[in-house]
Amino acid sequence: MRVVSVVGARPQFVKAAVVSRALRARHTEVLVHTGQHYDDNMSAVFFAQLGLPAPERHLGVGSGSHGRQTGVMLERLEAVIADERPDAVLVYGDTNSTLAGALAAAKLYVPVAHVEAGLRSFNRRMPEEVNRVVADHLSEWLLCPTETARRNLEREGISRGVVVGDVMLDLLLQCVERLPPPDAALENLGVTQGNYYLATIHRAENTDDLGRLSGILGAIGRLDRPVIFPVHPRTRRVLESGDLGGSLSAGHVRLLEPLGYLDMLQLERHAAGILTDSGGVQKEAYFLGVPCTTARDETEWVETLEDGWNVIAGADPERLLAAACRARPTAPTRPHFGTGDAAQRVVRQLEGAGV
Repeated sequence: MRVVSVVGARPQFVKAAVVSRALRARHTEVLVHTGQHYDDNMSAVFFAQLGLPAPERHLGVGSGSHGRQTGVMLERLEAVIADERPDAVLVYGDTNSTLAGALAAAKLYVPVAHVEAGLRSFNRRMPEEVNRVVADHLSEWLLCPTETARRNLEREGISRGVVVGDVMLDLLLQCVERLPPPDAALENLGVTQGNYYLATIHRAENTDDLGRLSGILGAIGRLDRPVIFPVHPRTRRVLESGDLGGSLSAGHVRLLEPLGYLDMLQLERHAAGILTDSGGVQKEAYFLGVPCTTARDETEWVETLEDGWNVIAGADPERLLAAACRARPTAPTRPHFGTGDAAQRVVRQLEGAGV
């Protein structure tokens, strides 16, 4: 087969790292980077650390409004797909790159495969929700990470969903045991194993709403242990604007530039708890058995809520503090996300060989 794979944002590089390796073992892949994330800390470092092949096509779209960014991607992807004449176009997740890839392929009558199909927050105010719903309804292969995702599709009248597992678990299992001892890295940050929190906040619903962001940052500043806070460029722009005043004035909060996958995995693995609005970080916390507090009003990854491993706390500082400082769950995490062979299952689906 000849497959065009479309990536453009940090979470997609992580997912593509394992799928691309499995795909290229038996087929031809043309990797297309839309340029949605273009900062080195958000893009190049992931290709270098994860062994993701350099993209055959780089569209250089950059940032912009949803309409402009998606429109430029759609135009440029249409030209690439027409030129490459693939048997399938593979898209990941729920970004504007996902939407543009699915639309461009569908309009050229090329079958679409969607990795992470069937996720639903049931909040149409989230751009990600619109992107994933449209991509699912355009896709021929609906490659679901969990049984919950497959059932979501069924409720929408789509019976083609197949549970393949979560490709992010594949990569985590491959990488976590190869991490170096954490002592030196943690010492450089002034923390010790199990005695700090890790925080990440990047979603537009939080960064574009000063009231919500102020509440979240206020909670982070009041946590009872040191906090390591890698700051997304979108969040940093708001912090540097001065509009939030002293929302994050606590001296025990360490602000960092965005981290590569392996560095982030190291910090996740040894944290006492994680406070985030990232879907990927929620899952990684669950995989690693680290309590997570989610600064959103809903989550697509409902499996992580079982037994208190993840708690939805919105943006209210008191709720966030209470959730983040809760007792560690005693029940073990469960194997909702597969066994670490999701990438091979994705390829077998494309080949028509089942899971």
